[in-house]
Amino acid sequence: MSSFWVLGVIKRISASLIGIFFLAAGTLNSYASESDWMHYGGHEGGGRYSDLTQINKDNVHNLEVAWTFKTGHLDRVPEKLSFLKHLVGFQVTPIILPKDVGGHLVLCTPFNEVIAIDPETGEQRWFYNPKIDLRPFAGRFNCRGLAQWRDSDTDPNEVCGHSLFLATSDKRLISLDARTGNPCPNFGKDGIVDVVPFIKSMEPTNQIRAMQLKSPPAVVNGVVVIGGTGNKFKDASSVNGAVRGFDARTGKFLWAFDTLVRGEDNPGSLPYTVGGANVWTTMSVDSKRDLVFIPTASAAPNFYGALRPGDNRYANSVLAIKASTGELAWHYQTIHHDIWDWDLPTHPMLVDVTTEQGKIPIVIQLGKTGMVYTFHRDTGEPYFEIKERPVPTDGILGDRLSPTQPFPVKPPPLVRQGITPDDAWGVTPYEREACRKLIAESRYGGMFTPMSTKGTVMFPQVGGGSNWGGGAFDPERNILVVPVSQVPFYVRLIPADQVDKVKARDPRAGNPMGPPGLIKGTDYGLEQKPVLSPLFTPCTAPPWSLLVAVDMISGDILWKTPFGKIDKLSPLPIGFEWGTPFAGGAITTAGGVVFIGATADERFRAFDVSTGKKLLEIKAPTSAMASPMTYMANGKQYVVIATGGHMWNYPQGISDEIIAYALPDN
Repeated sequence: MSSFWVLGVIKRISASLIGIFFLAAGTLNSYASESDWMHYGGHEGGGRYSDLTQINKDNVHNLEVAWTFKTGHLDRVPEKLSFLKHLVGFQVTPIILPKDVGGHLVLCTPFNEVIAIDPETGEQRWFYNPKIDLRPFAGRFNCRGLAQWRDSDTDPNEVCGHSLFLATSDKRLISLDARTGNPCPNFGKDGIVDVVPFIKSMEPTNQIRAMQLKSPPAVVNGVVVIGGTGNKFKDASSVNGAVRGFDARTGKFLWAFDTLVRGEDNPGSLPYTVGGANVWTTMSVDSKRDLVFIPTASAAPNFYGALRPGDNRYANSVLAIKASTGELAWHYQTIHHDIWDWDLPTHPMLVDVTTEQGKIPIVIQLGKTGMVYTFHRDTGEPYFEIKERPVPTDGILGDRLSPTQPFPVKPPPLVRQGITPDDAWGVTPYEREACRKLIAESRYGGMFTPMSTKGTVMFPQVGGGSNWGGGAFDPERNILVVPVSQVPFYVRLIPADQVDKVKARDPRAGNPMGPPGLIKGTDYGLEQKPVLSPLFTPCTAPPWSLLVAVDMISGDILWKTPFGKIDKLSPLPIGFEWGTPFAGGAITTAGGVVFIGATADERFRAFDVSTGKKLLEIKAPTSAMASPMTYMANGKQYVVIATGGHMWNYPQGISDEIIAYALPDN
C-alpha cells in the first residue's frame, strides 16, 4: 500500500517573416464556440471552463454512462515487452475538432497512438500509430494530449488545412491531417520532425536518452512550441531544458530559448554543464498577444544546488515568451535556487477576473508549495501582492541558499505548510508514536527547510500541493478550484561512499520509493519516500487530499472539501473521506458544476462550484487519473474522461477506457 502515497541561446526569425506569420496564422476561436473543448485546457489559455449549461447542478445527479471506448493500447504491447503495461500513465484529455473537418473527438494513448472517435457514439473513425521505440526511457510512457491548428491561408478541406500536433516519447514532433489522421506531407519529413538534433545543439546533453515529450505542444500564430522531461534525480547535468519553436506548416526549426541564464557577461549565469529548468508539463497561449506562457522546473540536480550557485534565473519561473521570435516578454521566479523539487507543475492559467472596474486579464500560476501566484498578463506585475520573506539558509555544506523566498500575500496557501513532531498522527497510539519518532529524528520545520544528511521531512511534498492536474477557473463566479495533496515526504542526501553500489544500479534507485541512488557528478546519493506509519498511512492527520476553491476577487478561501475515500486502499472496506493519492485535474462549467476524477478510489465526482457540496459520485471501472473535458454534440452535452489507473498510485487497476457521461434521453 505504501506505493500509493507517491505521488538563451535565442535564434530569431526575420521581421518580414514575423509579419507573414501574423497574416497567415489563424486561431481556432474563429471556427468554434468557446463551448467546444478544442484545447487541452478547454480554451487556449487553459482555464478549463465550459459555458455549457445543459448539465447543471440541479440535474447532474442524473448522469449516466452514454458510451465507452477501449483504446486497446495495452493489448498491442508485444508479449516480450508485457512488463510495459505497468509503466504507463493513461492521463490524456481528449479534444474536439470543428465540424467542418469531421468533428472528431481525438486523443492519444500512452504509446502515442492517435485515435479519432465519433463524439456521439464512441465508435472509432481513424487510427494513427507512430510506432515509437518501446524501450523504456525514463521508465514511463504517457501522452497527456494533442494540439490542433487551422491554417487560415489554406482551405480546411485541403490536406492539412487543419492539423493535429503530437509530441512523442521518442522525441519526435508529428503533424497529422485532422480530418483523416494521415501525416502532413509538407511538415518535416513525411509529417515528422526528429527533435533530437535540436536538443543536441545545446549543452548539456547528459540523460538525453531518458528525455521524453509527454505533454501537448502549444500552438500560437503558426508556431509549435515544445518542452520535455528531464531526469534530475540522477545527474548533476541532466539535459538542457530549452523550449523550442517550429513552423507549424513546414516543421522548420525557428528558435530555442534556454531556460537557464548562461555566459560570463550575465550576472548569476550558470555553466553549460547545468541542466534542468525544463518544461515537462503543459503550456498556455495568448494568440492576440503572440505569447506562450511557460512554467519551468528546477535546475539539476534536485535537492542539491552547490554546483549551480545563485538564484538559477528562469528556473521555477513563469516565462511569457513571444511565439514569433522566441524573445522573453517578462518572467517571474517563484522559488530562488530550488533544492526541494518544487517545479512549477502546471500551465499558467490565462483568465479574466470580472471586477467593478471591468475585466482584468491575469495569469494564475499554481505551485507544488500550495501557493497561488497571480500576475497582470501584460506586464508580469503581481495581481495580488507577493512579498520576499526570510527563510533558513543553513543547508548542505557548500550549497548557498537564497536568504528570502517569494510568498503571496493572497490567496493564502491552499495546504498546510511546515511540520513538527507534534503534527504526528496515526490511527493507533503505536502508529502515532512511530511517526513522531521518525519526524523528530529528521530535520523538520517550516517552509523551505533545507535538505540534510540526516534526512529532511518536507511538507508539502515533492508532488504538491498542486501538481500537473492544475486548477479550473469559473469566470462567471470568479472562482478558482484546485485539487491539492497533503502528505509529508522524506528526502535524505547521503555521502556517496555510504550508498550501496549494487542497489544503486536498480532503475528505481534515487526515485521516490526506490533504494538510495547516486547523483552523478556530485559526492552524494539520494533517498526519497513518503513519510508513512508502520501500517502505511501518512504520518499527518487527514484529509490527505482536498478540493479547494478560492474567490479570485477577494483572494480568500471560499471552501475546502476532502477528496477521495480510502476504502480501496485500506485493508478494511472503510469509506472514510480522508483523501487519496490523485493524478489529474478538474473542470468547471457555466452550469455551476465542478467535474473531477483523479482519485485512487475508482470514482468520478461532481461538486457545486459555489459551495463545494458533492452533487454526484459515480463508480468507475478504475481510477480516472486524468482531467475531464466536455462538449456538445447534436444537441447533447457529454462529459468525457480517461480511466486508466496509474502505475504508481493504483497499479492493479491499469486499464485503457474512455468513458462519456450524459443525461438520460427523455
